[in-house]
Amino acid sequence: MADAPGEGTGISPVGVPPAAAAPADVPPATTSRPRVEDQFGQALSLSRIFVIVPVIVLLLSALASFAYGTYVFINSVTGIVDDRHLTHGNLGFLLLLTDLFLVGATLMIAAFGLYELFIGRIRGRLVLPGWLRMHDLNDLKARVISMIILVAAVSFVDEVIESQDGLDTLYVGGGIALVIAALTGFLRFGRTNGNGPTDGNDR
Repeated sequence: MADAPGEGTGISPVGVPPAAAAPADVPPATTSRPRVEDQFGQALSLSRIFVIVPVIVLLLSALASFAYGTYVFINSVTGIVDDRHLTHGNLGFLLLLTDLFLVGATLMIAAFGLYELFIGRIRGRLVLPGWLRMHDLNDLKARVISMIILVAAVSFVDEVIESQDGLDTLYVGGGIALVIAALTGFLRFGRTNGNGPTDGNDR
């Protein structure tokens, strides 16, 4: 049988175009857009360091609360010793001190939480206790709200001691009870399902 025209000669038959040569590997076009996006993302990630500003402010506020409570105690303890017995006013003074120190502790907890959530784990010789380690925003909310409820309860007891009107005390107690119920419900049903870090090895 005769060979077909062009067979074995490298010449294509009449009317049949030669096979197109395979295109060489062409590198993808490089544009500046991905590079700019990467740089912006890196800068945005590094901006977490600015959280150190509210952390410092919260710590200073906590220190001020502790210092003010100590000042009130030093200036009032003489009166308590002179009275030689506890009065309603003295009990209110003790509750005021409790409130001031609890507020300071709440501010410190918020500072620790912001630092751990945005910057990194607090490491050093003095390791934080387990209940102060924040793994996600839910942990921070739970601890701060719990402290707020405690402060509100102490404030209500102070109101009961100082108040002379039972009806006003009832109104204050009802308002505080509603706030505590709302915060408790928020803690119970307001937790998000985020997949935050669960251990200390992620940072």
